Amino acid sequence: MTDWDSCQRALGVYFNDVSLLEQAFVHSSYLNENPDFPLPNNERLEFLGDAVLDFIVAENLHTGYPELPEGELTMIRAFLVCRESLNEVASSLKLGDWLLLGRGEEATGGRARQSNLANAMEAVIGAIYLDQGLDISKKFVLRQLEPFLERIRAGG
Repeated sequence: MTDWDSCQRALGVYFNDVSLLEQAFVHSSYLNENPDFPLPNNERLEFLGDAVLDFIVAENLHTGYPELPEGELTMIRAFLVCRESLNEVASSLKLGDWLLLGRGEEATGGRARQSNLANAMEAVIGAIYLDQGLDISKKFVLRQLEPFLERIRAGG
């Protein structure tokens, strides 16, 4: 079975309810082949995580860049929360190692698929929010996005 302790160590977040973490990695293809699996897929957590991520990034940019107009803040936020950026963060955390995938998804490279990794990243954020609250979610998100924020501060 999956080693959720090593996943928590990699994330730097320790869950009170590990089933939320596990759910964040359940791809719909896994449930198609394992209909008796006790957890739902990660899509609802992904939905929530997307909103939490947008809020955290928007608040950080609003506070950290008071001189920037709304249009520039929107462009920066879009860069920070886009699929490519989330995929890069998810890859650095090796989130693909913990994905629960169906055989077909596994066989076609689903562990490295950008959409699966970005979706898992959002689902993890949603799970952290539900389990740990906004403050821990904010620390986690900003820690993961720090390399991107550094580029922005440097004018990139």
